[in-house]
Amino acid sequence: MPRRLSLEQARRVAVTAQGLGRARPARPGAAALRRTISRMGVLQLDSVNVFERSHYLPLLARIGPYDRAELDRLLRHDHGAGLGAYTEYVAHEAAVLPVSDWPLWAWHREQPMRPGFVAWGAEHAALIADVLGEFAERGPLCVRELEHPQNVSTGGGWWNRNDVHWAATWLFRRGELVVVGRRRFERRLAVADDVLPPEARTSMPRDDAVLELVRRAAATYGVATLDDLADYPRLRMATAKAAVDRLVANGELEPVVVDGWDRPAFLAVGTRIPRAVEAAALLSPFDPLVWHRPRAERLFGFRYRISIYTPAAQRVHGYYVMPVLVDDRIVGRVDLKSDRAAGVLRVQHAHIEPDAVARRGALARRVAPLLYEAAAWQGLESVEVTGPGTWAGDLQRELG
Repeated sequence: MPRRLSLEQARRVAVTAQGLGRARPARPGAAALRRTISRMGVLQLDSVNVFERSHYLPLLARIGPYDRAELDRLLRHDHGAGLGAYTEYVAHEAAVLPVSDWPLWAWHREQPMRPGFVAWGAEHAALIADVLGEFAERGPLCVRELEHPQNVSTGGGWWNRNDVHWAATWLFRRGELVVVGRRRFERRLAVADDVLPPEARTSMPRDDAVLELVRRAAATYGVATLDDLADYPRLRMATAKAAVDRLVANGELEPVVVDGWDRPAFLAVGTRIPRAVEAAALLSPFDPLVWHRPRAERLFGFRYRISIYTPAAQRVHGYYVMPVLVDDRIVGRVDLKSDRAAGVLRVQHAHIEPDAVARRGALARRVAPLLYEAAAWQGLESVEVTGPGTWAGDLQRELG
């Protein structure tokens, strides 16, 4: 019979696997950043900047306040020229990944794109060739810097989605262009064969790559269902199942039963079940602990929507809603805004989860230091609770 885990044990395994229950490094520098990105596998990107862009936040949650310029240097964001140790691809979603992982995604670059884009590519083959030729001639560029006559403004800033933008996107999806950094958050692209090291220009066989991606997802999630493992690298369920079956047969994954889950789960063989987890973190909406919403609900009883795409009148918990982790539970959610002009971190909404109401005051004492820390990390002078919510009063009292 499969081993049985309580839901509490499953949560502790998951939080530990994500590196959220570990002691913070005394001086979180480049080495700590690299280790943390490696543990997560990918670092999801998002442009929303109301508090801070998302890719900075999982690192803050795991290693504490660090120098964001250090991460920018690693990723070549407004720092340096040429390809560093990291690039980007559609891995889970738009995400940072090590250049050394480029061969792992060859199967993705080779698979058919959606039919509408295939038709667009066939119709615009000459434009795609022109765009690739300009990158080959001029070297790394942002799309807005291309001199092609069709690169005209559509009023979208660096989101300018004209046909030249789509041609560059086509080439990026196909792996003919790679991201070598960003300038004011706009991608800088270069011809892959010009900048990738020889070892990254190889192609891993599809089945081997999928097996490795599922193996990594299992290690990163700790304990996971089949749909969890499929979601991490965004695989079809049948594809993920074949890889899971191989890992079970190889003795790398162990089938387990988690109390309250309506489907089988899998645990990396040799995983230690922690007796306790001590953690406290503000989570990005795109943090791997919560980015697969069905998993967040299954693991934490936490039904979550970010709300940035929800009309204002229909928002329940604010605009940029961040889950709050304390130990092995998600105990609340806060809507944060960095008011840089006023030097204030604004808590625009604060909500305590129903199963945490009895501990609301004690939990507020755990979370208030995180808010002060986040404000200081942002270069802000104070924290103010400026909005409503079932947790707002408790946080306000702790913040003074």
